[in-house]
Amino acid sequence: MKTEAIKELLYKMADDLLIIGHRNSEWTGLGPILEEDIAFSSMAQDKIGQSQALFQLLHELGEQEPDTVAFMRNANQFHNAQFLELPNGDYDFSLMRHFLYDVADQLRFEMLANSSYEPLAKVARKVKGELKYHVFHANTWITKLGAATEESHVRMQTALNDSWNYALGLFEEGPFEKQLAEEGIFEGEAALQKRWLETITPVLDKATLTIPAASTWEPKLGGRNCFHTEHLQPLVEEMSEVFRVDPSAEW
Repeated sequence: MKTEAIKELLYKMADDLLIIGHRNSEWTGLGPILEEDIAFSSMAQDKIGQSQALFQLLHELGEQEPDTVAFMRNANQFHNAQFLELPNGDYDFSLMRHFLYDVADQLRFEMLANSSYEPLAKVARKVKGELKYHVFHANTWITKLGAATEESHVRMQTALNDSWNYALGLFEEGPFEKQLAEEGIFEGEAALQKRWLETITPVLDKATLTIPAASTWEPKLGGRNCFHTEHLQPLVEEMSEVFRVDPSAEW
């Protein structure tokens, strides 16, 4: 049972990173300025590398090879939050998703750095350092654009409103929450969400952006249980196209 609990945690984290990594990579060559083109491409590469490290932990627990797990599943076998599979849209939406997800991701890895499951704690201690840059980048641009011009403010507020309920889906609880906490593996999604709200609120305040009223919160759930939007399967097919041609090929 403990192994299954760890696998569930690893799968949702690895799938989150793999999917957002590929979405971010779609900005390569299309960024609004050269600096952002490079930044999103670099962060995408980091995230896919981080997902590989987690898929390797899954392999050590008896799952298939990392490349096979990453590229030979269909959408209904992925555990990522629905938020991360949505199309990039305009830069304002991608930037807001980057901010909301990366803060949560950094906090998750900070919590896991003290996990009783040492293989995961070791990965977390390495990854959380990489994520400092990602969060710094997100905070900088959210603050700049939120408080810049009337147009940029409206666009960023709209992006926040459109993203919010999907972002809450990042903290969808799994079937092993109690066991993970009792074993000292992971404190839990509720604790993570609380820290996330405490962390993003001052940044959004500085950006003159307002979190939607609590009465409107309706988390978009289901991703952790492999229920996804129509956008995931085409993305999975695209990112696995080359590998599926010949899974045994060596590059």
